[in-house]
Amino acid sequence: MSGQDSGPGSTKPVVRGAVGRRATGLVEVFVADEQDAVAIDTDRWLRLAVEILAAEGVGEDVEMSLLFVDETSIAALNERFMGKDGPTDVLSFPIDEEATPSARMAVGANGPVDLMSEEDDDDDVPMMLGDVLICPAVAARNAPEHVSDRHDGSIDDELALLVVHGILHLVGMDHVDDTEAERMEAREHELLRQFHREPFGPVGEERTR
Repeated sequence: MSGQDSGPGSTKPVVRGAVGRRATGLVEVFVADEQDAVAIDTDRWLRLAVEILAAEGVGEDVEMSLLFVDETSIAALNERFMGKDGPTDVLSFPIDEEATPSARMAVGANGPVDLMSEEDDDDDVPMMLGDVLICPAVAARNAPEHVSDRHDGSIDDELALLVVHGILHLVGMDHVDDTEAERMEAREHELLRQFHREPFGPVGEERTR
C-alpha cells in the first residue's frame, strides 16, 4: 500500500548484481524494493542499470545503489536534501569527497547496508558512485503526461526513463540550464533506444505510432 514504510524489517527483495569484469575493474549495483504501490522486477532494473553504467564508461571498482521507495520516504528526503515539499519521482545522490550522508542510511534500506561487510579490507572496498532513489507511485501518476514518440505513457517506460536519468546524474550530467538539459535529454533518448527494448523496439529501430 502506498505510503507504508517497509523499514528495517522489510522482506522486499534485495539484489546485488555485478557488471562483468573489465580490464579496469568491477562495477557492482545494489537494488532494493522498499515499497508496495507498484510491482517491481528488481532483476530487470538491475540489468538496465548495469548496461547504462557500462555505456557511460564507468570502469573503475565502483558501487551504486538503486532503491525503489514509497512516497513518505522520498518526500522526507526531498525536503531534507532538496528543500522541496512533497514526494518526487527520482532523487540522485552522487557520492564524492564532499558527499552528504548516503541516502540509503537516510531511508533505512537495510538490504544494501547489511550487504556491506564492516570487516572488508579498505584496500578492497570499491568507490561509492552514489544512490538513485525512485518512487514508483509518483512515476505511475506522471507516466501518462509523457506520451511521445519515445514514451507510450506506461509505468514501464517511466521507470526506465527514471533509472537512466538518475544514473546520468551520478556520472556528472545535469539540467541546470537549457543547454545541459538538452544534452542530458538527448543522452537519455540514446540510452533508452539502445537498452530499453520495449516499447522502443530492436536496437536501432525507431518506433512508429
